[in-house]
Amino acid sequence: MQAIPCVLMRGGTSRGPFFLANHLPTDIALRDELLLNVMGSGHELEIDGIGGGSPQTSKVAIVSTSDHPDADVDYLFVQVMVNQRRVDTAPNCGNMLCAVGPFAIEHGLVNVSTPVTRVRIRNLNTNTLVDSEVQTPKGKVRYEGDTCIDGVPGSAAPIKLTFLDAAGAKTGQLLPTGKVRDHFDGVDATCIDMAMPMVLVQAEALGKTGYETPAELDADTTLLERLERIRLQAGAAMGLGDVSQMVIPKPVLLAPPRQGGTLSTRYFMPHNCHRSIAATGAIGLASACALPGSVAFDIAPITGAALVRLEHPGGEIEVSLTPGEDAQPHNMQASLIRTARRLFAGDVYVPQALRGTPRKI
Repeated sequence: MQAIPCVLMRGGTSRGPFFLANHLPTDIALRDELLLNVMGSGHELEIDGIGGGSPQTSKVAIVSTSDHPDADVDYLFVQVMVNQRRVDTAPNCGNMLCAVGPFAIEHGLVNVSTPVTRVRIRNLNTNTLVDSEVQTPKGKVRYEGDTCIDGVPGSAAPIKLTFLDAAGAKTGQLLPTGKVRDHFDGVDATCIDMAMPMVLVQAEALGKTGYETPAELDADTTLLERLERIRLQAGAAMGLGDVSQMVIPKPVLLAPPRQGGTLSTRYFMPHNCHRSIAATGAIGLASACALPGSVAFDIAPITGAALVRLEHPGGEIEVSLTPGEDAQPHNMQASLIRTARRLFAGDVYVPQALRGTPRKI
């Protein structure tokens, strides 16, 4: 067996191993097979790997220095399927993203400053830029703090993420279908690509309240089948082609808020309901509230700069929206606060045949 250095980190409400790119094979197919082996993919418990048996805990981050003139580091997100031996590198993951800054600082990929270090991250999945502000008093990453995020017990130091050019992250267009409202499988929907391609539907249009628990929604096979039909139609309309083997676009159910927030959400990944919400999904949902005519605007209309509070099964998440100078929706910038934790550092072991040729950086 061959040892490969890795760091297990929690980023927001997700968790997974972080690797330096030069520790992994240069061949993409071999790299993906290695990650499937590392995580134990193909078994519901991922018992023969370090995955957690859930889409939220079966994620991988690959980090390296960047040759982009405006970026410090590159970050590739890999969603490793739990029950299928398959990976997807189409989407970004904003929760794992929030741990990239601390990881990069601690591995000497960026210069550290005091008391805060800003790391400019290029997400390779979407070719977009994100600023990450990491607490670094006395030149060291600080993980402990008083910031709480719903879906994670306890508190930690805040990490501010600002998405600089999130519109059209995957499709090139904020509204990939060219319309703010479409009609799929008998219901109105909004297809938006702001940090994450999503198809938004009001819960009541599918006979739901939008306040069901994730377990209740996951057990409703009729709903899941209909959501998948809508997702497949939306994927084709968004120019993504056949998305049956992709995790994008993500379907999201919307409802009026019940806990004093802006909007109530149920976010799917895409075949299971998230126990909270993806950070990238939160960016897109907040932005949809500022799009007149969208199914989100119908429930929670937003104009100008605003703090959008999105209710989810684990609590809520806040997104700060800032309009661009021309007030055009595709020029909006969005920020949110997340937290991260370094869980352990060491080696993960894989069969020698999967080691391949490491990258050189």
